Amino acid sequence: MKVLAVGAHPDDVELGCGAALLAHRARGDDVGLLVLTGGEHGPQGQSSRVSEQEIAASILGAELFWGGFEDGAVPEGRAAVAAVEEAIRATGADVVYTHSPRDSHQDHRSAAVATLAAGRHVSRILMYETPSSLGFAPTVFVDAAEHLTGKLKALRAHVSQVLQNQMVDLDAVAAQARFRGFQARLRHAEGFETERFAWDLSGLPRVAPGADRTVTDVEYAPSGRR
Repeated sequence: MKVLAVGAHPDDVELGCGAALLAHRARGDDVGLLVLTGGEHGPQGQSSRVSEQEIAASILGAELFWGGFEDGAVPEGRAAVAAVEEAIRATGADVVYTHSPRDSHQDHRSAAVATLAAGRHVSRILMYETPSSLGFAPTVFVDAAEHLTGKLKALRAHVSQVLQNQMVDLDAVAAQARFRGFQARLRHAEGFETERFAWDLSGLPRVAPGADRTVTDVEYAPSGRR
């Protein structure tokens, strides 16, 4: 797969889908990050947050793109849509992650609206949660058990937000992963709302006509367990 994750600010993507992106990389998928602003109005200013995002992207094994918009002023219109469209073209993305549009932060809402418009021809769009999400109700879950440690490591790269100003609480992130895991009948998970999700089953083994077993008897499951 070719994957693009869109975030309004440095650390948004790591918070929302860091474990999912690490899972993509573990299976050999290409991952790109589009961060629409440098987060210059947050603690420590733009210079540190840009370098922190570069380190975090390296931890995720992702190619990093910048939108170049002002923190707090991400537009919903043509300029932002064009920035996301360009990132989709550059990455060849067939899976896109972005903010949920129900959010108390205007940049998050704008990022979601722009991504849904730019990704109108993409068949898999998943929307993640952040601490400012409102009424988030996930229906798709990604098993995060093997990648929660890596997600927390990527978040720690955002030193100004995690260690210096406590804007991100790693204990709360881990607890959220446990809660979403409980909802998904897993140990740890990330949850997503979805605009569209086309499930490609073409890689599953087929059962020959007249065989003793039905399709449900095939010893494969989406989780990979037998």
